[in-house]
Amino acid sequence: MEIEFFEPAEAAALMRCTESWLRDGATSGRFPHACWGKGKIIFTSEHILEIAKLSEILPGTGSSLSSSGPVTKERLIGTRSKVRLAAAH
Repeated sequence: MEIEFFEPAEAAALMRCTESWLRDGATSGRFPHACWGKGKIIFTSEHILEIAKLSEILPGTGSSLSSSGPVTKERLIGTRSKVRLAAAH
């Protein structure tokens, strides 16, 4: 068995993203993860690979593999985008 285990900070450093982005994705159910003990979030090497695939932008489509809603040209990142997205609906 060759699976590695990473705490959110370690996974974020490996993926070059923020720890909060990973935690938010995990707690909202968008990203695969494991919970140990009393809710401790853990990512495996397989989870990290899957998150990378879910976040992939396909050429010519402007959408990610994980998008299930309408395709938008605008790329929304961070908490301000959540507010804009909520206001638009």
